[in-house]
Amino acid sequence: MHVIYFLLIVFLSQSQLFTHKECPQNWRDFANITRFDKANLELKLHTKPDNRVVFMGNSITEGWVQIRPEFFKDRDYINRGIGGQTTPQMLLRFRQDVIDVNPKAVVILAGTNDIAGNTGYTSLETIIGNIKSMAEIANANDIKVIISSVLPAIEYLWKPGLDPASKIITINKAIKAYAEEKNFIYLDYYSAMVDDKGGLKVPDYTAANDLVHPNKAGYLVMEKLAQKAIDKALTK
Repeated sequence: MHVIYFLLIVFLSQSQLFTHKECPQNWRDFANITRFDKANLELKLHTKPDNRVVFMGNSITEGWVQIRPEFFKDRDYINRGIGGQTTPQMLLRFRQDVIDVNPKAVVILAGTNDIAGNTGYTSLETIIGNIKSMAEIANANDIKVIISSVLPAIEYLWKPGLDPASKIITINKAIKAYAEEKNFIYLDYYSAMVDDKGGLKVPDYTAANDLVHPNKAGYLVMEKLAQKAIDKALTK
């Protein structure tokens, strides 16, 4: 029996489950889990979590605080976006960067990089499941849940030819239905920012050489919608 167990471990260690450099021994690096250690400690030591809201996301969330710092300055809005991240990475750091900083609400914006395959192929079912998992972890910790739609896109310039538009529609339909079922708030950036081809409006909300990340005008649209959703969440 011990020999069989040993052979099984050897087989698994050489399978694809363990060949990616990110998994599993380097999972902390894979998730960039220490990125906000200092900032999170500062929050715990020096601020009160009165109406704290954490924005969990990828480069769209990270770019928000860079282009529109006014939205986050001197407020309880905490940006925890990391460029390029997929939903498995966000899940790995969700407790540290969301739950442990004790917010009243979380705004989850995820899915873009999964569709692009930034950490390998991820099925739409898995993407949707990971977003649901983050929402359920937050809800279990008495944190109000706001699930954002994936922003519209017709092309990812860093990985061309993936035709993301239809995949985004599928994900958004699923997470909207889930939010309604669970009485979570669905934050519909998509409908407010999409053009007639299924992408972000150019040059209204993104640059022609980008197509994914909002410009200042795009973030202003997002802010109005996010503020309305947050106000609703905090009065529930």
